Amino acid sequence: MNKLIGLGRWLFVLPFSMYVLLHFGKADVGASFVPVWLPFPVFWNYATGVCVLLFIISCVWGRYDKLASLLMALYVFLMIILVHVPRAATSENDLLNVFRNTIVVGGLLMYAGAYAKDRRLAFSRPKAAAIQ
Repeated sequence: MNKLIGLGRWLFVLPFSMYVLLHFGKADVGASFVPVWLPFPVFWNYATGVCVLLFIISCVWGRYDKLASLLMALYVFLMIILVHVPRAATSENDLLNVFRNTIVVGGLLMYAGAYAKDRRLAFSRPKAAAIQ
């Protein structure tokens, strides 16, 4: 059972690689999500792809994975606020993206607290409720 639970770590981290492929393979699509008030949308698309790739590498190697997970959670939260919430009023898909990405932020924060191997950051691990 523990091996199955441990598999959850990889089932969470590795699908992010699809976002990397999309950011580099379909740059015009990714750039269309950049808010219009932000200049150089193609640059931001590629920068995002690099950041997601660094998150994956950090989690696979177990170095700076807590920091990477927290920064990734911040990025996804900003995507919710800056991209999906403004579009949610007119697009049902973006309303669903708000909820989906909120779940992803929760998963990233749980990953930082429960799975991250790098203990350089001084944050304590959350205490699981003991069932007795």
